[in-house]
Amino acid sequence: MDRRKKREKTTVTKPSTVDAPLPPKISPSEAFIVTLSSVLGLGLAFYVANSGFSIDLVTDPSRTIFFIWLVELPIVILLYSRYRQNPRQCMCLVFVCHVQYLRAVGRGLLAVPIGALLNCLGAIALGAPVTFQFLPKTVNWSLMMSLFTTVPASCVLGSSWAHWKRIFAQTQPNGSVEYLICLPAHGAVIGGWFGAWPMPLDWERPWQEWPICVSYGAIGGYMVGLVASCVFVLARARSQHVKQT
Repeated sequence: MDRRKKREKTTVTKPSTVDAPLPPKISPSEAFIVTLSSVLGLGLAFYVANSGFSIDLVTDPSRTIFFIWLVELPIVILLYSRYRQNPRQCMCLVFVCHVQYLRAVGRGLLAVPIGALLNCLGAIALGAPVTFQFLPKTVNWSLMMSLFTTVPASCVLGSSWAHWKRIFAQTQPNGSVEYLICLPAHGAVIGGWFGAWPMPLDWERPWQEWPICVSYGAIGGYMVGLVASCVFVLARARSQHVKQT
């Protein structure tokens, strides 16, 4: 009898282990707002660069990319910080909720230079020029890629290494918000990789210079990832609605 009681106690205590926090949920309308805001931010940056300064990625890639990451910075951080892990735990205390939101914003701001450094080292390892002439272009490109890749994950996931590994290393997002993080980030990296293909070709075109074609590819892949993640959120919401009915 004592052995049975001990077994029952052990079986009862096993479920008491701390489970991993559930990923935050997002409605299709919210996913659409995030996607639309990010795309409009890119369009606004190109518009300001072209109409206000008469430049584009080909004529002045450094300043154009600067406008891109400068416009996208508040949009990405302020929007994705709303979907931080476990925001419902603080709904009863408005002050605590604001503090957690500000912490998520702070994580996003901290992730900008860290992500830029990682992207810069990766680009240099893959053959990006390291001369002083290309330094402003590389720095601005790295900051833009940081906003596409690491900043949204930092705002939502924080320092949870298990979630980072599952989303970026294993490509196994769980939940709508994680798809909004995973697909655009992978799209930007894959698009930038495809965009780098024309660089070594002997075509002697101005858009083959670093980082023009890479930026076009990264921006295009990022936008495709945003649209794909929004479509996924909508399809998932419809499937869950069908199951419930």
